Amino acid sequence: MFSPRITSLLQGFIDHHSHILPGVDDGVKKMETSLKVLARYEELGIAEVWCTPHVMEDIPNTTEGLKARFAELCEAYHGPIKLHLAAEYMMDALFEERLEQGDLLTLGHLGNHILVETSYFTPPMDMDAILRRIKQRGLFPVLAHPERYVYMNKERYNELKDNNIAFQMNLSSLAGSYGSEAKDKARWILKKDYYDLAGSDLHSIRNTEYWSKRAPRALRNLLQRNAEY
Repeated sequence: MFSPRITSLLQGFIDHHSHILPGVDDGVKKMETSLKVLARYEELGIAEVWCTPHVMEDIPNTTEGLKARFAELCEAYHGPIKLHLAAEYMMDALFEERLEQGDLLTLGHLGNHILVETSYFTPPMDMDAILRRIKQRGLFPVLAHPERYVYMNKERYNELKDNNIAFQMNLSSLAGSYGSEAKDKARWILKKDYYDLAGSDLHSIRNTEYWSKRAPRALRNLLQRNAEY
């Protein structure tokens, strides 16, 4: 059972980053587990969930394949939460191909945001050039969980925000689930008001337990902004 405080905090929340689409990546494996996760989301008062499975050279999900699996999830789930499909794209050669072809699953109700990530340890070659090419396509990059990239420092976060790159925070980063460095970075980015939206990045049903941790009051402003995407 979740605490009343955390349930109140997440009432109406839109989860912009999750791996609950079953059997497509390193996230939830079975449909029955996806349905259990959604039941817990209902307890938390979460209103909408974006399924954002990995797309990368090591997990080369196709747009059509993900759409088909998403249709199966929508058919199996009969609760009040609104489900949406996007993807989390590694900025690698496969992403460059999909970007050139216009074969991308966009994030957000406006249909013009793209959730992207990098390796946790090293940036892609010409990362800024890739971000520029995304914009040239009329899309807006959303950098997934910037607090988790060990190679990034405060100067780099400042540069990215100066270039209008949106930041998505993992809620459990503030609970220390990725270690003290990621937690400290998340607090700094939050204090700078650099986060634009939030997500769970949930990979298993156990991840929901992190939401029972004490969340900073400052999260309320972020969660309000989160609903604008």
